[in-house]
Parts: sequence; structure tokens; C-alpha cells
Amino acid sequence: MASRTFDYFEHFGSLARRSIATQQDASVMGLEEAIDWAIASARKTCELGNKLIFIGNGGSSAIASHMATDYSKNGKLRAMAFNDSATLTCLGNDLGYENVFATQLDWHARPGDLLIAISSSGKSPNILKAVKVARARECSIFTLSGFEADNPLRTMGDVNIHVPSNEYGFVEIIHLSICHCILDFSMGLGRVPAALVTSAA
Repeated sequence: MASRTFDYFEHFGSLARRSIATQQDASVMGLEEAIDWAIASARKTCELGNKLIFIGNGGSSAIASHMATDYSKNGKLRAMAFNDSATLTCLGNDLGYENVFATQLDWHARPGDLLIAISSSGKSPNILKAVKVARARECSIFTLSGFEADNPLRTMGDVNIHVPSNEYGFVEIIHLSICHCILDFSMGLGRVPAALVTSAA
């Protein structure tokens, strides 16, 4: 008999499978194609001496810090997150919270860097402003969002993945899973053994 715990994880899996990847012109692409784009972009970025930059607020900020560490340590992909508390409070106090990431990108972003912008709502002003700065600095841009399907972040990246849910927990967990998927596949890990796929069918 199915339980609420089983149903919870089934719903999580369903949402992950129904996540939609689009390009900047809003044209739909396959989810695996989007993951492959992110892997290739991350590798190329670092091979050319550039870096990955993760940004996010709240739970997305925790994902950004976690992923910047894992991509650097485990994936050998040079990465950073703009979450230092002194910097955030300084810039928030002096320039307004909507500028805390845009200002740091103005300082540190270089042509060829890859920005990973994470926002559950896809509407956070500081994320949107940061993406605009990254675009002006000729960075590649990968976005993760959720909630409303027409959120503005969805059309701002070169590749964008939207999770079709209004629940923070599901959106954040799937964003984290997507980031781990990119890293694991990049490292040659994470492929589900064929026997398990067959037995689950």
C-alpha cells in the first residue's frame, strides 16, 4: 500500500521529469540536452581559464555555496559563490539589496565566465539585475527557477530550467538535484545501471 512518504517521493520524481528546459528565445529543448549543455559549458569555461559563479537567495543561496564547493573540490571545476555575509550586508546597506550580486559581478565577472542563477520564484530583483550584468560582461548564463511558468528569469539565460511547482521545498530540492546531476555526469558518475532501469520498468 502506498504511503504519504512514498507519494511524496513519487511527486518529487514526477516534478523533476516534468521540468522544462528552454533557450533564451523561449524555444523548448530536451532536459537531457540542457544538462549536456551545462556540462559542456562548465568544462569549456574552466578549460579556458574562466570560472563558474553561483548566486541565489535563502535556500538557493545555500545551494549556491554547496555547489561552488562541490564543483571546485570534487569536479575540479573552478567555482565561487557570492554569499560572504560581510559583503552582502555591506552592499545591501550601502547600495540596496537588489544590487548585492550585480555589484559583485561587476567586480569579478569576465567574458567567458558561466553564471548559474538560482531563484525559486524567478522574480528576485537582485538575481535579475545580476543576470543583466553577466550578459553585459559576455558571460554564459544558466538559470534555475520555479513557481510561475512566465517568470522573467526563464528567458534571461542561454539555457533555463523551470520546475513546475509552487512549493519551495520541491523546487529547491530539484534545483539541487539538477546541479548534482550536472556535476555527477561531468565526473562520469550518476548513470543509473541498466539493470536497475529494467527492474523498475
